[in-house]
Amino acid sequence: MIRNGHGAAVGAGQAGPAERRAVRVWCDGCYDMVHYGHSNQLRQARAMGDYLIVGVHTDEEIAKHKGPPVFTQEERYKMVQAIKWVDEVVPAAPYVTTLETLDKYNCDFCVHGNDITLTVDGRDTYEEVKQAGRYRECKRTQGVSTTDLVGRMLLVTKAHHSSQEMFSEYREYADSFGKCPRGQSPWTGVSQFLQTSQKIIQFASGKEPQPGETVIYVAGAFDLFHIGHVDFLEEVHRLAERPYVIAGLHFDQEVNRYKGKNYPIMNLHERTLSVLACRYVSEVVIGAPYAVTADLLSHFKVDLVCHGKTEIVPDRDGSDPYQEPKRRGIFCQIDSGSDLTTDLIVQRIIKNRLEYEARNQKKEAKELAFLEATKQHEGQPTGDSD
Repeated sequence: MIRNGHGAAVGAGQAGPAERRAVRVWCDGCYDMVHYGHSNQLRQARAMGDYLIVGVHTDEEIAKHKGPPVFTQEERYKMVQAIKWVDEVVPAAPYVTTLETLDKYNCDFCVHGNDITLTVDGRDTYEEVKQAGRYRECKRTQGVSTTDLVGRMLLVTKAHHSSQEMFSEYREYADSFGKCPRGQSPWTGVSQFLQTSQKIIQFASGKEPQPGETVIYVAGAFDLFHIGHVDFLEEVHRLAERPYVIAGLHFDQEVNRYKGKNYPIMNLHERTLSVLACRYVSEVVIGAPYAVTADLLSHFKVDLVCHGKTEIVPDRDGSDPYQEPKRRGIFCQIDSGSDLTTDLIVQRIIKNRLEYEARNQKKEAKELAFLEATKQHEGQPTGDSD
């Protein structure tokens, strides 16, 4: 049975293949500190239909059920809209997904990852749509969660950088952050991200610059890909009628040289996926040279090079990394109108450190209680016997 745009059923013989109605898909969530895990969920959801609508919860709802969000609702709405698989954003979506919401937006079903989302009183927020058979599941992205990213910031470790000798340090910190005293939830716990060529292919557009397109090159860390980056890339995208934006991402060690501390918070592989998910970016250079060289400009046939209002740190030899594009007269500095930086996000989190750690422990405890209740209901041992 197919549902029409008004939610009514249409008989199998009433519509031919040529008249097939678009399948509308619903996703919802907090989308706080949007990362490539969120983007991957939305990519999978979009592949299940033709039109993806994403409902985003308010600050008030998140604070009630989960704890304080890192980003404001306006920032979160804009971040989700920037993900290339999203067709429409619904602000102030209810925390509990109901059939009423699906019908209101003419959605056939909703999609969520294979983790669990619980209300303040420990109930599954998708219970109603699951029972009605209007729920689909997609695979959760291993190795990333908001919990993990917050942990990296708070613990000031470089364990997440791409480097073999740091693996044991990573395990040590991953095992300790925001851990509920009763054990580890399979959803809120920390695991390591492993990049694959398949994941890059899934995220990449696969399109090369076409005749008549303006090739614009931007470079940076694009760490903890956030609204400041989105505002900048949106402005860059507006510079041409038919833009083809290439983002060059610096190696972890290079970012650490000019940013210091434990930056980048996300390693190169993670940053690659975050930037590829943005609708304003056509291509990513994975491990771009810090200096924008003549070779790079010729290789990509770059028409314009852009940088934001952040400080341009000299190269290791003291030279200006944008010397060559400036010499060619193709360098442009962009004011995105946003003052949000990765540093400011980290400061927000450190300021609320205790609240976030308490939030993670509370969330994990709720998930463990739900797991135990489910196992008891199914007659399985709870794992508490030892």
